[in-house]
Amino acid sequence: MGLSFQLPVKPRVIVVSNRGPLVWAERCSGTEKKVAVSGLVSALLPLFRTVHGVWVAWGGRASLPNEVGFLHQEGDLKWQEVPLTEEELRLYYDGFSNQVLWPLCHYFTEKCAVEPAWWGGYKAVNKKFAFFTRKIDWGADLIWIHDYHLALLPALLRQRGNEGKMPRIGFFWHIPFPGPDLWEIVPWAKEIIEGLLGADFIGFHTPGYVENFIRAATAFTGATALPGQKGLIYRGRKVLVKALPVGVDHEFFAGLSRDAKVREQAKLIRAQVGTEKICLGVERLDYSKGVLERLFAFERFLEENPAYRGRVSLVQIGVPTRAGVGAYEELRRRVEDGVNRINTRFGCSSWTPVWYLARAYSQRELAAFYLASDVAIVTPLRDGLNLVAAEYVLTRSDTDPGVLVLSRLAGIAHYLREALLVNPFNVAEIAVALRLALEMPAAERRFRQRTLRQRLARRTASAWVRSFLQLALEEAADEVFVG
Repeated sequence: MGLSFQLPVKPRVIVVSNRGPLVWAERCSGTEKKVAVSGLVSALLPLFRTVHGVWVAWGGRASLPNEVGFLHQEGDLKWQEVPLTEEELRLYYDGFSNQVLWPLCHYFTEKCAVEPAWWGGYKAVNKKFAFFTRKIDWGADLIWIHDYHLALLPALLRQRGNEGKMPRIGFFWHIPFPGPDLWEIVPWAKEIIEGLLGADFIGFHTPGYVENFIRAATAFTGATALPGQKGLIYRGRKVLVKALPVGVDHEFFAGLSRDAKVREQAKLIRAQVGTEKICLGVERLDYSKGVLERLFAFERFLEENPAYRGRVSLVQIGVPTRAGVGAYEELRRRVEDGVNRINTRFGCSSWTPVWYLARAYSQRELAAFYLASDVAIVTPLRDGLNLVAAEYVLTRSDTDPGVLVLSRLAGIAHYLREALLVNPFNVAEIAVALRLALEMPAAERRFRQRTLRQRLARRTASAWVRSFLQLALEEAADEVFVG
């Protein structure tokens, strides 16, 4: 990868995120800790075998107002729990994070609510994270902060005064980052961007997000852009900004594709669905994921291609999320109505056009669905990266390729140009792409699959972690090169 800088032998790293590696779960025997299931946790847990590290995060439960957060030890992992009350979660998480920043960054400006109380809660929780991070940051080489929930934290940590060594501060923004025109909607945009500029290094998934951040920083603050989108000068400091997309564990998914039990489950899925061809959609039931538009496109495909009726089904996995938030309840209702309409309109006793599975699946179970499907339709209306697309490609072999239909507005489309790229808002275009995918010659499928795997070859989870550490710890940032 061409990085000139060598890590310290065993650096001291503090990872900070909203949700962390462990969560509290209610059992019959009481409350107990369990390992959280997320791409971030999978990517970062191995890090704690090679560094002196602590993970600072919320534990997934509402705490009592005066509850003290404890430092837990689980093997190689130290976890500093940040206790958050129901009121803090309502304001900071359900409110500002998910009803202001999330819709704004996914370009759903009509869903943004400007609520001063939410902003107050967001600031208070960021200060609480700063308090718990400062408790353990003595002697740290790097504090690595993750995502939009904690945008104010870098600047808060930099306000520590002169006592002791100042750790380097890195930040990774995992969702899309819009340009300054959209940020104008949020009255507190300047404070949010100034919060991020407290970091020494900020990572995004794509060059487009880097450009948008630099434009927003220069528009809202006194920051000055460095030539070539290398970063910014802010208050006399250099802030390095880079596109550094997250990767996945290639060997893990290759192993799943060879696993006899996974392959047997894939056969059972095909037998249960019972059609010649299977299309697959997998995502959380979020309005940014384009589930409704995908259903409309599949309905249009069946309208325009009657020869495929009875021969192809769509398996749509929609993992429930953010129950109780109005926009998500409305989406769930509309998706269920759409599925029922299509199945009533086209289905018969021997054929179900849409199999709607509203539940979460393990990675092993998802691998079986990947292997069982002929086409993966990954068409978010806007997405920071989208690892489902990568997982699908890596689970399929060059000799048994599927076809990936991919939204141009997913961050990963910047890197996977050999997928069938579509405008996710254009249901007619998706319907045409679906027919192209189903009728694609075997030689073309193998070529596209082989090329997509090559595109992903250097983008592994471990390479992402190591690259971020090197860039964030590098003092002479201009000498660093990422291939």
